[in-house]
Amino acid sequence: MFEIFVGIIALAAFLSYLNAKFLKLPETIGVMILSIAVSLLFAASYFIDQTYFDQVTDFAKSIDFKTILFDFLLGILLFAGAIHVNLKGLLKEKLTVFIYATFGVLTSTFIIGTTFFYIASLIGLDMSYLYSLVFGALISPTDPVAVLALLKKAGTPKHMEIKIVGESLFNDGVGIVVFLTILALATMMHEFEFSHIISEFDKEAGGGFLMGFLLGHLGKRCIVSVNKQSVIAVHISLAIVMGGYVLSNMLYISGAIAMVVAGLIIGNSLHSKNISEDLKNHMNIFWKVLDEIFNAVLFVLIGIVMITLDFNIYHLLLGLISVVIVLLSRYISIILSNFLLKRVHRANKNDALILTWAGLRGGISIALALSLPEGEVKDIILYATYVVVVFSIIGQGLTIEKLVSKLSKPNK
Repeated sequence: MFEIFVGIIALAAFLSYLNAKFLKLPETIGVMILSIAVSLLFAASYFIDQTYFDQVTDFAKSIDFKTILFDFLLGILLFAGAIHVNLKGLLKEKLTVFIYATFGVLTSTFIIGTTFFYIASLIGLDMSYLYSLVFGALISPTDPVAVLALLKKAGTPKHMEIKIVGESLFNDGVGIVVFLTILALATMMHEFEFSHIISEFDKEAGGGFLMGFLLGHLGKRCIVSVNKQSVIAVHISLAIVMGGYVLSNMLYISGAIAMVVAGLIIGNSLHSKNISEDLKNHMNIFWKVLDEIFNAVLFVLIGIVMITLDFNIYHLLLGLISVVIVLLSRYISIILSNFLLKRVHRANKNDALILTWAGLRGGISIALALSLPEGEVKDIILYATYVVVVFSIIGQGLTIEKLVSKLSKPNK
């Protein structure tokens, strides 16, 4: 595993260099396009040397994408994203973020799952309704890793950026809990009662929030106490992230939510007048560098996954239709969320369109799809997930800046 991970980091560095020199696209998008191109080149070897192609495919399948993302990258990327978020601005939009991250995810799961079920049946693919809901659950959460880097360059209005980033940071935890619950029902692992589902959600989300609160304040106190020793402060923040994420997983609570909350608290503490400029600079640069490096690694992994997919025209067709389904369900869930919000917090037509198009999907969705039991159902869901994620990051990612510029003009 270590050798594979080192190789992926090296490949990510090389592709980042090529993108910076030639494509000059936003790094996450450029790196993923190049990694997909590399995957297609390897796929072409099927027509030259099938034995070599099989070896490459077996190697790609041996990469434990889920473990790399959930056990290592996710905690670092979420903390790195959260530490730069304006906590005061987020608190002003807390109700909106909460509604989008809970009601929005649940509504989207049901709409996507139901539509996916009927479309799959029309195409002639065998898919149970519960597994269709599993797809709805894993594709509904917007990915903070995919969103954060792009919004900074898109010139998104501050109130919109806070809503999008805040929702993306929190809704993956909700989405994972919903995914695991429906998957357990689909595989008949347990007999679930509604009260059990609620208690599991409370433990995951509530426990994660409490853990993040404790870690954040612990880290804040320790960092303030070594104000003049910047390197030690950075080391403490890294220990908080890596140790806290592992501890959260051991306690079966949401490490993702814990890292977001801890990042928000520690990031907010850096604005204190008692914190030296040297410490602020060290913290900001360190976490910015880690964020960009591991973002590149993640999007290389997404590109590599393509090698493991067996071409199937029906799966591809369902995936393309799923792009439309996911976008429409996102828009509908935002409009329905308005009924739960005060008028001042409701999204108007332009805001709803921006929120819909900025709701990118990323590595978390693919990791969840890869965790499904082996079989034809997994192949169908993974294919659809991959198509949605690739369109989301490349199609939506490359056009979000123009859309924001056009639709936000009346708000200026």
